[in-house]
Amino acid sequence: YRRQRSLALRSSSSALYNNLAVLCPPARAPAFGTVHGTSLSLLGSEGPPRQLQARGGGAGRRAPRAAAWCELPSRVLLVLTSQRGVQMYEPDGSTMVFWHALHVPEHPAAHSVFARGIAAAGGRFVCVGTSSGAVLVFDVPPKGTNVTLSEILEQHRDPITDIAAEQGQAPDGAGDLVTADDSGTLCLWSTREEFTLLGKIPGSGCTCSSVRLWNGIVAAGYGNGQIRLWEAGSGRIRAQVSAHARWIYALDLAPLTGKLLSGAEDSFVHVWQLSRDPDTDDIEIQHCHAECVTDTQVCGARFCDPTGDTFAVTGYDLSEILCY
Repeated sequence: YRRQRSLALRSSSSALYNNLAVLCPPARAPAFGTVHGTSLSLLGSEGPPRQLQARGGGAGRRAPRAAAWCELPSRVLLVLTSQRGVQMYEPDGSTMVFWHALHVPEHPAAHSVFARGIAAAGGRFVCVGTSSGAVLVFDVPPKGTNVTLSEILEQHRDPITDIAAEQGQAPDGAGDLVTADDSGTLCLWSTREEFTLLGKIPGSGCTCSSVRLWNGIVAAGYGNGQIRLWEAGSGRIRAQVSAHARWIYALDLAPLTGKLLSGAEDSFVHVWQLSRDPDTDDIEIQHCHAECVTDTQVCGARFCDPTGDTFAVTGYDLSEILCY
């Protein structure tokens, strides 16, 4: 990998997990989104940069916590979460499709209320995590604004940090959705007929900040700098790597090749290769590349194509998106 152009931002990126959204339309340049303050900065393949403001409440209350493009077979939605609720937009952010307010107690406790963790699942659902540990499942129609809250998954006791759906071909019996929380607990779900809990991997007291799912392999990044690989069918741990010296903030997977991207507070971005041994079915991980973003707390890292030949990085207090 070689450093390419940088994309200028009007403001820097906030120090939030997975703070980089990428949309890769076929035969067009990718679009990028990163959260700062009360807005989402959008850099599209067409037109000038845009600032998308989160809605509801005062500036402190509506600060976004996460953003992602959810690609369903029938449509693409840009989903933005905040301390007030969940917003869904057309892909370019021009039109709001749906708004779901979070229940804020009349006498707030010491813990804030927010939504964080976004994934498209099951062909027609968008899943969003909350600070209470609940996962909201929204049923999205092929067109129009009639989005409905169809189900609430309640298996986590701690705030959701990230949600990921299967990016490859899941083996029989393996889950196709994984949810992670602040205690490091992972829940494996099947979305095929209805949302069914297949298994729970208990946390070890260390936050799982980012999670990905590919070919029945769960890749999870933790606050202690470790990457752990789990079997999505059995929940067994298959590999563990001390990947970073500091808190991991972002993971991404290239669905066509099984490349894994990790970025952390230690200023490093690493590329790994995941594979299965055809004879033993063992899961293997190999280090491929390291990139140091000097004096930068990396808070977002995403591949920009399905094969993982290009990637982009955001950092706290860095007013640009770095492309490699």
